[in-house]
Amino acid sequence: MASFRKRGDLQWQARIARKGYPAQVKTFNTKSEAEAWARDIERDMDRGGFISRVEAESTTLKACIDRYTREVSAQKRGYQKEIYLANIWSALPLASRFMSSIRSSDIASLRDDWLKTLKPATVLRRIAFISHVFTIARKEWRMESITNPVALIRKPQPNNARSRRLDDHALQSTKGIGANELDTVIAASQSDLLPTIVVLAIETAMRRGEIADMQWEHVDLKRRFVHLPETKNGSSRDVPLSPKAITVLERLQQSSGPVFNLRSDAITRAFDRARQRARKLYEVRCEEQGIESDKRFLMDLRFHDLRHEATSRLASIFPLHELTKITGHKDPRMLMRYYHPRAEDLALKLK
Repeated sequence: MASFRKRGDLQWQARIARKGYPAQVKTFNTKSEAEAWARDIERDMDRGGFISRVEAESTTLKACIDRYTREVSAQKRGYQKEIYLANIWSALPLASRFMSSIRSSDIASLRDDWLKTLKPATVLRRIAFISHVFTIARKEWRMESITNPVALIRKPQPNNARSRRLDDHALQSTKGIGANELDTVIAASQSDLLPTIVVLAIETAMRRGEIADMQWEHVDLKRRFVHLPETKNGSSRDVPLSPKAITVLERLQQSSGPVFNLRSDAITRAFDRARQRARKLYEVRCEEQGIESDKRFLMDLRFHDLRHEATSRLASIFPLHELTKITGHKDPRMLMRYYHPRAEDLALKLK
């Protein structure tokens, strides 16, 4: 049965104590509001459909984000990325509000503000993160009374599919730099390890993180494969090594430990620095020889484009069912996002 107690001059506290249910307590500005709330709670109890709102009404979004990073994000391979997203959400004024008070309109407003300056794919990642926080809170943290506000809003539609292939045309008119984009980046590298990493990426189609995590005990040069015990999709796989990949690994061969001892982001930074140096050198050579530079050459090349290039090359050797085992794609539709055959290569197959 509900009881009501006046707290000071401006507040009323309602309390419901019923056998078999946790005590329900909430404070209101007026007694009529407290009585209406109590009637709703008791009605749900009578019908057997009562769900406690205590946790959702007393836990802030930030508290849930902190718990999520400790219990959920810490178990993921992408832990650092999730910490970055968690920090973004925790810094928002919305984070100080209770979970029960957050509405879909709050998330939609943030979405619209972010889309003014950020790419749809970036906004979608932020929204997906907080959506899972709400899902876990509902399923595991006794907050069944809340709805997931992200489920009700329109999601940004990312348009980030890439079909970037390496430029393999020889740059005969610009002597003094590499013969193509890949050779040019390797030549401009000031790292002892980056050339080997680039060759492995283009020869194996391995992801950046998979290359960074390689261990010598998983590399079998005699049988020509590297074992990846843990990958992005949660499965292990064996990646065959080409003769060129074998050659570059033999130069580094050790008995145990990490092959490169580098973080994934360090690989990206080293590659981008080499790309920028190569582009500047290319422009200088063009100017010295009095020819116009190709504005597209090396301008938007990313390390991950090497996986696209490698997949497209391997597709001319292996059938689809074997290619998926090499690249680690469980869904052939995702694999097709990485396969970009050149029209001239396809034309050569026509009789």
